[in-house]
Amino acid sequence: MSSAALLVTSLLAAVASPPANWAPDVRAAREFAATRTGAVSFHMRTEAEHWGLAADRTVASASVIKAMLMVAYLNRPSVRQRDLRAADRRLLGPMIRRSDNAAATRVRNIVGDGALRRLALRARMTHFAVHPVWGLSRITARDQSRMWLRLESFVPRRHRATAMRLLRSIVPSQRWGIARVPLPPGWRLHFKGGWGSGTGLVDHQVALLRRGEERVVVAILTTGSPSHAYGKRTLRGVAARLLRGLP
Repeated sequence: MSSAALLVTSLLAAVASPPANWAPDVRAAREFAATRTGAVSFHMRTEAEHWGLAADRTVASASVIKAMLMVAYLNRPSVRQRDLRAADRRLLGPMIRRSDNAAATRVRNIVGDGALRRLALRARMTHFAVHPVWGLSRITARDQSRMWLRLESFVPRRHRATAMRLLRSIVPSQRWGIARVPLPPGWRLHFKGGWGSGTGLVDHQVALLRRGEERVVVAILTTGSPSHAYGKRTLRGVAARLLRGLP
């Protein structure tokens, strides 16, 4: 094989791909969502296709925005070109793994609103709106799925492994919803959830599933659930139907 052909082959192998001969059970997910109290929106994306329900409905982000805060922090000029220090890890680890709000507020104060807006622009978000209270920033399922499909590309290369490790090591007490859906062997789950202090006011999850170069993104945003437990069941039910038959 010529060197040019080898280069083309290597480039193609590096490009992420959708799972072959598979599509989510969107109809079942929509029918299930229609039976649930409150409002449900979702958007699902692979490299080739996308599907959704009320995907441009704007909602308060709650802790889902912490993934954006992490990416913005890792892109700071004083951070992106060096190894992470203990102080960095004391902020990012608790903020992502156990959704520590105090850490998120400190990160938000460090990066500022401008960094979040720049990230939204890079990710081609069309409805994102930052709020002085970070958890009240406005997001949509479509915008979140768009960013998460290319999540690593928004993180400086030297920090990508750390960012992805944090998103796949959420503490057990917060591994509900999509994290309770059994996955076929080989798939790795990276996700972040957000909820309204256990009230059911908002219950969200955005997740990236990877197997080799294959990737699937699911963003599910719910509002108006009777309780947090009810919202978790809604998230799990929608996710289970969307991921049904994943190879």
